[in-house]
Amino acid sequence: MTSPVLLAFPDAESLAARLAEASAVPLKPIRLHRFPDGESLVTLPPELPPQVALVRSLHHPNEKLVELLFALATCPELGAQRRVLVAPYLCYMRQDKAFAPGQAVSQRIVAELLDRHAEVLLTVDPHLHRVARLEALFGRLAAHALSAAPLIGAFLAADPPDWLLGPDEEAEQWTAAVAAACGVPYRVAAKVRRGDRAVEVRLPAAPWRQSRVVIVDDVVSSGHTVAEAARQLFARGAARVEVACTHALYGEATAELLADAGIARVVSTDSIPHPTNRISLAPLLAAALRECIR
Repeated sequence: MTSPVLLAFPDAESLAARLAEASAVPLKPIRLHRFPDGESLVTLPPELPPQVALVRSLHHPNEKLVELLFALATCPELGAQRRVLVAPYLCYMRQDKAFAPGQAVSQRIVAELLDRHAEVLLTVDPHLHRVARLEALFGRLAAHALSAAPLIGAFLAADPPDWLLGPDEEAEQWTAAVAAACGVPYRVAAKVRRGDRAVEVRLPAAPWRQSRVVIVDDVVSSGHTVAEAARQLFARGAARVEVACTHALYGEATAELLADAGIARVVSTDSIPHPTNRISLAPLLAAALRECIR
């Protein structure tokens, strides 16, 4: 066996199937079994080619990281010496420093684990703050941070809104990329975070009245920032507010919060399985994968 294969965890089968079709790389499953005590049995195909790509998005990371590390560590025993990790959502990127004595810097720890067990990482719109480039976190591993902004812009171009709004200054470059892809003007709000669920949003000047606005962001999690931005937009006369994001990391409570704020629609990529998925990352990931596996 010499041709590369994709190895998909059960929770990544849908995205992996689209990626396999787009990249013309055959797909094989990784099987999981949970014992009554909560431990996991991870089973890979008994023989692997020299190059493999493992597909798993790392939301709910505390459940997934151990199983992923088991799989990555087992690959060389089965013949795979070059391991590409396709993790559209990369966990624990926000905690990039100790904000109080004794805190674990989870970004560095997770990066060290992946650096030890994979040769290549493909991810999409990692949520970085004080570290400007994903590659800086790794020594041996070749990390590639892809952007979904052009795909989101292309989706919005089919029915362009009047304005795009970035939720804060950190999102300006990403918002500009979405705007360039759909030909829509944009503005960026100012955000002051008072806590995990308390934010203050200040809108810039723009002709918001009677406009259709799409708030764009890489991650929607608690939803408080976009909900507050929507309220501010409606207070200034906006007619309709929608949201487009790469990673939809929220559940029913946040969905209700967004609906209560008047948000008419949320669209997301399939980096994480979610009811709002409308944009496939398969073409983006397949193009990058073809460059990594030859």
